[in-house]
Order: sequence, then structure tokens, then C-alpha cells
Amino acid sequence: MKVLGIETSCDETGIAVYDSDKGLLGDALYSQVKLHQKYGGVVPELASRDHIRRTLPLIREVLEKSGCTLADMDGLAYTAGPGLAGALLVGASVGRSLGMTLGIPTIGVHHMEGHLLAPLLEENGPQFPFVALLVSGGHTQLVEVPEIGTYKLIGESVDDAAGEAFDKVAKMLGQPYPGGPHVAKLAEQGTPNRFDFPRPMTNRPGLDFSFSGLKTFTLNTVNDHTQDGSLDEQTRADIAWAFQEAVVDTMVIKCRRAFQHSGMKRLVIAGGVSANTRLREKLGEMARAEGGELFYPGFAYCTDNGAMIAYAGCMRLMAGQSDDLAIQAKPRWNLESLPAIG
Repeated sequence: MKVLGIETSCDETGIAVYDSDKGLLGDALYSQVKLHQKYGGVVPELASRDHIRRTLPLIREVLEKSGCTLADMDGLAYTAGPGLAGALLVGASVGRSLGMTLGIPTIGVHHMEGHLLAPLLEENGPQFPFVALLVSGGHTQLVEVPEIGTYKLIGESVDDAAGEAFDKVAKMLGQPYPGGPHVAKLAEQGTPNRFDFPRPMTNRPGLDFSFSGLKTFTLNTVNDHTQDGSLDEQTRADIAWAFQEAVVDTMVIKCRRAFQHSGMKRLVIAGGVSANTRLREKLGEMARAEGGELFYPGFAYCTDNGAMIAYAGCMRLMAGQSDDLAIQAKPRWNLESLPAIG
């Protein structure tokens, strides 16, 4: 089955063609980073308009790259949520309209299911069951995954998502948007252990996260060491190192607890923050110490992309699921509410 995937949930337009027999045939991604950078964050209306400009040209590009035409498609998948309402509607409208025109089934994909399944695009992807840590600009969640399509949320952030905290700390440190990669790069020059930042919510039982207090602690540290309106470069790097270590250690502690809570020995990390090499390093060490394994997507498929949507959509379409005629966007959508694939 060949499926065209469309991702337009936020500030990246992603298109891909996935073949159930041959795997990923082609994909392309357009990032709006430069468009939003001067505002320090995503402007929803600008994001929607840019998706309108980019989606159809990218579809043509990917079809050519894949050696396919629209007539070769057996199904079509698009991101239906969660995300920005206007941005989601672009992909949903294009996807549903193309499906209707071509007479093929379409499916609205849950954005986080796409991320969760992205490691399965890799040659040595995980087998079920596993525990998944979904970490991005909008989500930090721990999910038990006994089988494809069945998800149980066992922990989540009660305030800021990890990626959001990275972006806000980057701004404090004078780094451009999006902040995560810049904080990580700055941390490489940091002096280990000059600052001791808290590991929030690790001194109590449970699997939930909180990064708001850590963000405030970072801001206070920045203010305490700012002289004449500026922060010296080494102190900037040292704060970045301390902040990153605190976030990573917190997630490692919670993932170890998730292993013990679930009895599972496979850990998947996905979402934009899963590209953080320090997080991969320390979670890999923890997983091995617990007799388990760590899996993650390639760097190209950590951030939002069409490949994960095409794959997730293909799995559901092959199980006989499809949309009705309504064009739907779901800015808020509970992962646990998804129907089982069976």
C-alpha cells in the first residue's frame, strides 16, 4: 500500500510517500524557522499562510522524488491534531480533498502517534511492547505501548514541556529561536558542576514532570550573575550545561521509574528533544544498566516530518480505518482515545 503523508501541525511542512512493502520512498521538509525567528516563537497566522504556499509544491517534489504519481497512491494520511488549528486545517483540507478527488481512503493521524512510531522507520526499530518518552516543544509524556495503536499515558508534564523550557532558557541566554539546539551547543563549552540546578519532582513518587520551577531557577541564576546588563560567555555556557543536565537527569530518573513501573525493557524516545545527544547518551546508559534497550528515530525524523505521518497513517489504513467526509482538525486530542488497530 502506498500512502502520501502530509504534516502541517505547527511550523514545518512535511510530505512523504510510504510503501508498506518497500518502506519510505521519498520525503521533503520545509521549515519556517526563519519566518518566525524575529518574533521569538511561532506566529499561528503566519504559519498557516506559509503551509498554504508550501504544501502543494512539496507534494509535487516528493512524488517526483519517489517516482510516483497521485494516481499511484492507495491512501492518504494527514495530521489532524494536536497542533495549531489553522495550520492543521491546511493539511486536513488538502489531504481530504485529494482523497475525495482520487477516490482513495484518507485518515487523520494523531501527531504524537506519528512521533511515537517514527523509530519504526529505522532498520532496527523496536519490537512491542515498549515504553515511550515523547519530548517536544508542546509535549513531555511517558506512554506504555503494549501494541501498535494501544497507548496508556503514565506520566506527563504538569506545566511547561521540555522543549518549551529549552526555548525559554535559550531566550534568557541570548540565543535565537528555536532554542533547544543552541542551548545544547552552548552546554558543550560549559564547566561541569559549577552550578547545581534542581531535578524537579524527582524527590517524590510518580512519573509526572514539571519544568516551570527549573525555568525560574535558571532565570534567577542568570540575573544573579548578570553584570552591567550582560552575562559573560563562560557563565552563559555554564548555565546552559547545568540546565541541560537537570532536564536530562530528570527524564532519566522518570524513565527508570517507568521501566520499573511497567516491567518493560525497551525504551523509545521521540519528538524534537529526542535529537539531544546528551539525552540519548544518558538514557542509553540507564537502559543498559536496567538490562534494557533504547530506540530513537534518525535525526531527520525527530522533528515534525511527513514520513512519520505517512507511516502511522499506513498502519491504520491497512487495518481498515479511514475518515468520513468531514474535514476535521483537533487542536487538542487525547492519545489514549485513539481506536486500537487490532
